[in-house]
Amino acid sequence: MQESIISGNVKTAYDHFYEKHDEAWRMLGAKYKAQHIIDVCKGLTFKNVLEVGAGDGSILKFLSDNNFAPEYHAVEISGSGVDYIQSRGIKNLTSVQVFDGYKLPFGDDSFDLIILSHVLEHVEHERMLLREIKRVAKQCVIEVPRDYKAGVDTRIKHFLAYGHINVYTPTSLRYLLRTEGFEIENDLTSMIEPEVTRFNAYINQKKPKSLVNNLRIAAEFTVKQSLNKIFGKKISEQFANAYTVLCKKASEQPELF
Repeated sequence: MQESIISGNVKTAYDHFYEKHDEAWRMLGAKYKAQHIIDVCKGLTFKNVLEVGAGDGSILKFLSDNNFAPEYHAVEISGSGVDYIQSRGIKNLTSVQVFDGYKLPFGDDSFDLIILSHVLEHVEHERMLLREIKRVAKQCVIEVPRDYKAGVDTRIKHFLAYGHINVYTPTSLRYLLRTEGFEIENDLTSMIEPEVTRFNAYINQKKPKSLVNNLRIAAEFTVKQSLNKIFGKKISEQFANAYTVLCKKASEQPELF
């Protein structure tokens, strides 16, 4: 990978990322990420799908098992990720390639849909990648975590521990996409499900299991869900842990000045 495109330390960080693999945790997260893709694309069909930054292939595995499309492709910056994807035996997976993080080895409008799930927050030059996606895909689904909150600059160490060098809100992602010539067709917000919160607390963080904690986790989720229904989109975007959009090339491209 060219040093001018992506700094060496970032590339090195992902080279062997999937050699230390936590299958249960990744599959749990992927289950909900795949469902968000299915939900935001409801009523649409796609002949071929490319996942950019496919990681370990867990999202494609869920989509394939749900017969989301008849043909899948994947590109991934990490060689260990590509190896893991190839080992999964994903039904209808046609190609898996290492790529440099920006240049997609496909022609214009090659895919009905590109998936970019929890990738943009890791990308040094996000607009470069978005322009390449717009070239190659007729439509795309993008999901990012909603990391931005007041005081986010005091938590840099926390976010870098997850590889998040960019932070978003739904508003800031829409701004980014619209200024890059995308038209948003559908979107949804989502919160971390209690199942995921419990796994993170009890398995990842090794906290002792507790009925009180279980009740608290469930209650917090239910209260936020209720507030979302009562107060609508503005509140749901504030409570969201992730934001998912389906978009396509806009008929008119934005002009600077």
